[in-house]
Amino acid sequence: MPELPDLTIYVESLQSRIVGQRLESIRLCNPFILRTVEPPSSSASGKIVKRVWRIGKRIVIELEGQFYIVIHLMIAGRFHWKKPIAKASGKVAHAAFDFATGTLMLTEASTKKRASIHLVKGAPDLAQFERGGLELMDSSLELFREALLRENRTLKRALIDPRLFSAVGNAYSDEILHHAGLSPLKLTRQLTIEEILRLYHSTLTILNEWTERLRKKAGTGFPEKVTAFHVEMAVHGRFGQPCPVCGSKVQRIVYAENECNYCPRCQTGGKMLSDRSLARLLKDDWPKTIDELESGKSGSSRNAPSKQTTTG
Repeated sequence: MPELPDLTIYVESLQSRIVGQRLESIRLCNPFILRTVEPPSSSASGKIVKRVWRIGKRIVIELEGQFYIVIHLMIAGRFHWKKPIAKASGKVAHAAFDFATGTLMLTEASTKKRASIHLVKGAPDLAQFERGGLELMDSSLELFREALLRENRTLKRALIDPRLFSAVGNAYSDEILHHAGLSPLKLTRQLTIEEILRLYHSTLTILNEWTERLRKKAGTGFPEKVTAFHVEMAVHGRFGQPCPVCGSKVQRIVYAENECNYCPRCQTGGKMLSDRSLARLLKDDWPKTIDELESGKSGSSRNAPSKQTTTG
């Protein structure tokens, strides 16, 4: 799912292309992508784009007359900038926004169609998309600490909660926690003052660094290859590969459709983390430390009584 750095580059690229331009038409290739009935999509045609910005993980295109197009890309939704009146073909094309200068295409390369478009009129209706999460790039340490400690959650869950922090997801939360040297399963209210400060600086560092990297990669072009996995990342999507800091193999916890990637040496004091279902499955065979994993030992082999063998 595109997160804050990716969405920032999308917004910047759209601002330079469509602000001040007239939206000629909206072509819906998949009628289910539009989740609102009133106002109808045809009412947006012919209106000038006034502004493009972000509310959480949603991109908002403001048209004159207080019309707002609110787009949530979800996991697999992506934008593409095409030539004017470009043909929207294939099962992945969901919608096309036509301008005189080009066509903004919305695609979703997934069998599960989760991306959405809402068309609303007036600021009160737009407010429904506000989740209340702190905008991290403009936050102070005090505001960060207040949001972090609002609930006693694991650090991983706190960072990706849109009610606490805006537009952070699986990818950059992994990178932030690795940079801060903190366990993803540590509870927020167990953090020391020094750890909160470290997490705050790591959050700003990672988000700023990756925004600048993606900005340079896009250059003057449109960001066509937005992905949650980058070879330059330290731990996210790098299960089984060496940590760039200590060389230990990156580990992960898989739950539902998400995963948490971490380095056991840098973040958990050498301890292996396990999700409950995997721990039940492996029982004593689940390694307790990175040393056990790398040496091939496990809890069951360590505690099992030795067996005498005989030859006949």
